[in-house]
Amino acid sequence: MSHEAKWEYLRAIHRRYREASWALRQRILDEFCQVTGYHRKYGLRLLNGPPPGPARPRRRRRAPTYGPRVIQVLAAIWEAAGCPWAVRLQALLPLWLPWARTRFRLAPALTEQLLALSPRQMDRRLQPHKRRLPHRRYGRTKPGTLLKHHIPLKTDRWDVTTPGFTEIDLVAHAGERGDGEFLHSLNLTDIPTTWVETRAVLGRGQAGVRDALEEMRRALPFRLRGIDSDNGSEFINAHLYRYCQAHEIQFTRGRPYKKDDNAHIEQKNWTHVRKLFGYVRYDSAEALTAMNDLYRQELRLFQNLFLPSVKLVRKVRVGARVRRIYDHPQTPLERVLASPERDPGKVAHLQALRERLDPFALAQAIDQKLERLYALAHPRPRPQPQARPPALSAVERKSLQAVSEIFGIPCVVGSGRSTGSRGK
Repeated sequence: MSHEAKWEYLRAIHRRYREASWALRQRILDEFCQVTGYHRKYGLRLLNGPPPGPARPRRRRRAPTYGPRVIQVLAAIWEAAGCPWAVRLQALLPLWLPWARTRFRLAPALTEQLLALSPRQMDRRLQPHKRRLPHRRYGRTKPGTLLKHHIPLKTDRWDVTTPGFTEIDLVAHAGERGDGEFLHSLNLTDIPTTWVETRAVLGRGQAGVRDALEEMRRALPFRLRGIDSDNGSEFINAHLYRYCQAHEIQFTRGRPYKKDDNAHIEQKNWTHVRKLFGYVRYDSAEALTAMNDLYRQELRLFQNLFLPSVKLVRKVRVGARVRRIYDHPQTPLERVLASPERDPGKVAHLQALRERLDPFALAQAIDQKLERLYALAHPRPRPQPQARPPALSAVERKSLQAVSEIFGIPCVVGSGRSTGSRGK
C-alpha cells in the first residue's frame, strides 16, 4: 500500500473516528492499523490529531554520487587494512592506491572519487559491510617487589617529541586456564611516533623478557631512551634494571592497579595483539616460532609502514560531554621521518621496503600465517561426562525401603522412583 493511499484512507475515516463511540473507535483503530501496517500508538496519534490535509508528494531522493564500484573497492581496502576508523581509512588511501589501481584495475575517474570521499560518507556507505563482519581478562601478572624503591613512579603525561620514550607490557596467551607455561607477547610502543614492536616469549622469565627487549631495541629506527612498565615481576627485577643502566635507558613504572598510567600500551595490547590472536592458549615451541616469525616480518611492516594512527591533542569539555581532538592521521614511519633523532640507515631501508611491498599481499600473508597459527592453539578443555553412581545392592535397597516405611520419608533408589509411604 503506497504512502498516498494510506493518507487518503486516513482522510476518509478521520471524521468518522472522531464522532464514533468508544467501542466503535476501537474497531476503527484495529482496522486502520491492520490495513496500513502502522503501529497502534502511531495510528492513535494520527486519528486523534488534526484533520489530515492533501497528501504531499514525496521528495525524490538524490541519486548517489558514488557508484557501487567505488564502494566495492573502498570496502575491499577497508577490510584488507583491518577495518580502521574512517578518518584513518581516508589517510591510508593515498598509500594503498598505487597497488589498488593494479589489483582492481581502477580508472582515473574512479580513483578521484575514492580520494574525494569524506570520513562521514565512508562511515555511511560502509555500514552494511560492518554489520556483516563477525565481532572479533584480566591479566595474570604477579606484582614484583624487588627494586621497587629504585625504579621511580611515572604518572605524568608523556609530553615528549623525541622518539625513544616507550611503554611496555606483557599480554598472556593462557586461554581459559593459567597453569603451566604458555606464551606471552612482549609489546612495546613509542609514545611520540606510535611505533610498535612485539615479540613472543615462553613464560614470564626475567632473562627471556630482557632478551626480547634487546631484540626490539635493535629493531627500532631510533635509540631507545626510556621504558615505562607496570609492577609485574617480569619487569621489576635486577636483570632488567641492570640492563637499563648499562644502555642508559630511563626506567619508570606506573602505580599499582592503575592501568591508566600505561594507557598507550593498553590500547596497543588490543589492536596489535589481542584483536589478532584472541584469548586462546598457545604453549608450544612451534607456536612460539610461528608467532615470532609473524611479529618480526609481515605484521611489523604492515602496522608501522601502512596503517596511519592518530594521537590525542587535547580534550574539550562541552557540558557533560568530553570532546576529543586528534591530530592528522600519519603512519608511524611518517612520524619517525619527521624527527631529526631517527636512524638514517634504518629509515632509508624502511622507506625502500614501503615503496616495494604491496599492502594487499602483506595483509593476505598475515591472514595465512594467522590461520596456521590458530591450528597450533591448545584445544579448549572439554567438560568430562558426569560419572553415574554405582547401582545399589539388594541389601542397601531393602535398608532404604525399611527407613522409608518407618519414618515416612520418600527415598530414591537406582531406578529414579521414590519408595515409601509418601512416594506411593
